[in-house]
This record gives sequence, structure tokens and C-alpha cells, in this order.
Amino acid sequence: MQRNNTNSKNKYLLSEGHTACAGCGELLAARHVAEAAGPNTIILNSTGCLEVTTSQYPNSSWRLPWMHSLFENSSAVASGVAAALKYKKQDKNINVIAQAGDGGTFDIGMGLISGLWERKDNVLVVCYDNEAYMNTGVQASGATSHGASTTTSPAGKAIPGNMLFKKDMPAIAIAHDLSYVAQTTCGHIADIEKKVKKALTMPGAKYLQILCGCTPGWNYDTKLTVKLGKLAQQSGLYPVFEAEYGEITTALKVPKKKVSVEEFLKPQKRFKHLFKDEKGKDLIKQLQVRADKNIEKYNLATE
Repeated sequence: MQRNNTNSKNKYLLSEGHTACAGCGELLAARHVAEAAGPNTIILNSTGCLEVTTSQYPNSSWRLPWMHSLFENSSAVASGVAAALKYKKQDKNINVIAQAGDGGTFDIGMGLISGLWERKDNVLVVCYDNEAYMNTGVQASGATSHGASTTTSPAGKAIPGNMLFKKDMPAIAIAHDLSYVAQTTCGHIADIEKKVKKALTMPGAKYLQILCGCTPGWNYDTKLTVKLGKLAQQSGLYPVFEAEYGEITTALKVPKKKVSVEEFLKPQKRFKHLFKDEKGKDLIKQLQVRADKNIEKYNLATE
């Protein structure tokens, strides 16, 4: 059993003493997920930044039951925990959360997550989406933004960064007919807590995806984490919404005065090459088109 590594009076369920980077959006989001879920919660955590920065043996920053198994299988272990709680008739009193980054959700763990969703196991799956494999060196993932420079999709003269488009995981979750699917950002802290609390009242399997800025991977000033989360939503590039049983029920409107995708991209050095030539500017236009389509699809325009 790992011991908590702080003697302070801080009573957050994810306490200080972790080793995450300054300005880490993932740790900010995870703290509020834990707080919203409450102490009667069991968390199953996939391999990734959130795992390695909060559980360096023999210490732990978690003040609730927390388990790490493998990169791909937090959802499978969560299914087992949920089944055990149901057998012991404790499933109404204890929340089960399976959480991972985008690598463990969009890619490596996707098959097992799909199985959990198909079975409708009583588990909330949370993805902390920082758009790359940050823990192992900023490699591109299925969540990496179009045009972003990563160590496996470096921007060069021939290819200006990642040429693939981000996988639409919320749409895949909705296609599984889950009781609740939602998306938000670390720029919307109260919304994170609201959505976690709502999700835990819904039956069966649920999914929450949170865009989380990564200061070394996105390469921006640490003070901008919350602001970038807001700009992602305000531009339409990352809609904040809820869906129940396949139908969009709520969506956060974008400002009446249009926020361009450029305002979100410019502070991040992973996109700096896009502003240097026409090829890069064409990619920015493609991202703007996708943002505009999101605004139409989710009815985000302010009247």
C-alpha cells in the first residue's frame, strides 16, 4: 500500500506532492474530477502522465482507492471492480471511474473501452485529452490535432506536421448508445465538476472527455492553461456539450464576437510553423473550416 506523500492540511482527494509539470492541465482536471466524484470512489488509472506523476513508489497523491494496471486495460479492470461491487450489493454506494490519457483511450485501450460500453457496465470512463503521448516523448496519437508538430510527426519542408485529423471519440461513444457522453476543457473547471456529478447519476456506462493543455508538449507559457481551454471552446474547435442516449442535450455557445482558430493556435509552439508559409496557412484554414462545422453541428452560435 503506497503512503500519501504530504502532511499538509490540504484535503483534496488528489493532493499536492505530485511531480507533474507547472501548469499541467491534466492534473488540474483530474483533481476536480476526483473532488466531484467524492471519497466513495474507486479509480482505475491507465499508464500515462497522470499515473507516473501521482504514484511514484512508495508515495501516492491519491486520498481514495486508486489502482494502476496496464496502459490498455483500466476499463477492463474497472469492469471487474464494478461486477464485484454489484455482487456485494455495494454498486449503488461506490462510484467506479476508469481514466486515461488520449493514448490509452483513443488508441491502445480503445477495444477494451468499447467492450465496457457494449456491456453497459456501471463505470464512468474519463479521457484527459492532451492530444499526444506526452509521457513517452510527445508522439502523435489518434487525438493529435491536424497540423501539430510532434516527435513522430515533426514539421518540415515536405510535411508540415501531423496530416491526420483528430479521431472523434465522443461520436464513437454516442454510437454505443451510452446513457451519458460529454466533452469539456480544463478551461471550464465548474463544468468539469458539474458533468462528473451528472454522469455518476446516470445508469450503465458513461464517457467524459476533457481537453487538457500540456505545457511541454504544446509548448506554451504555463500561465495559459486555463485560457487555452477556453479558446479551444470559444473558437468551436473543441465543443463543450452533453449527450444522453445518443441525443445532444446541451452545448455551450461560442461568443457572439467570433474567436478565430488562430487565437487558440498562436500561443502554442507546436503550431508555430503554420504561420510561416502558405502551406501552413492552408492548414489553419482547414482547421477553421472544421471549427465552423462544429459550430453548425452542435448549434453553438449565439443568436
